[in-house]
Amino acid sequence: MTLAANSAPARTILVVEDEAPIADAIAARLRSEGYRVEIAGDGPTGVARCADLRPDAVVLDLMLPGLDGLEVCERIQADRAVPVLMLTARDSEHDMLIGLGVGADDYMTKPFSSRELVARIHALLRRVDRAQAASASGRAKTAIVVGDITIDPVARRVHRDGELVHLTPTEFDLALHLGESLGEVFTREDLLTEVWGYDVASGVRTVDSHVRAVRRKLGTDVIRTVHGVGYAMEAPA
Repeated sequence: MTLAANSAPARTILVVEDEAPIADAIAARLRSEGYRVEIAGDGPTGVARCADLRPDAVVLDLMLPGLDGLEVCERIQADRAVPVLMLTARDSEHDMLIGLGVGADDYMTKPFSSRELVARIHALLRRVDRAQAASASGRAKTAIVVGDITIDPVARRVHRDGELVHLTPTEFDLALHLGESLGEVFTREDLLTEVWGYDVASGVRTVDSHVRAVRRKLGTDVIRTVHGVGYAMEAPA
């Protein structure tokens, strides 16, 4: 049974990648998992195809002709929230933080394993399903208050000192998971499994990058690093 078959085989993935061999390889692998896949070879086409297709997820290269991946990500996220997996040939923490800052949900550095890419796409879509199911259930959930930060699990919104803070879906899920167990320390592997939905060794750096992004938006002291172990959310002293 394929990963896609476990969720929604007819879902559409848009691959925005200017290197045709890479785009074709990604598309072939995702199609083998049951997804419908469309390809755009440059930034402007990616934005236009996203508006037309309204895909369930986007695989987006950082370096693109016309518009770079950061600009594409900003434009498509301004239209509607869609899970974005960003790809880059540059193994740079700075690039990761910028990509996450404009709305990417996950990040992979080339070259990458097609198996891991499929796992990450599946995890992104599963988190969307989980959020929609929780919203549709109508279950009342108490807001989590951590210092001047309020996390609303139902509306999936975060306020800091009364001001709305934009978090990507993954950043919100990370903050919510840590906030629901204030003071509890989670290893990076725990977070990969419980928030991202997969357990891949190379994904540990993704956790670190998302923690940095959340700290930048909510305050440097809201998530504590427990050296050699992992992370915990605590109310600022």
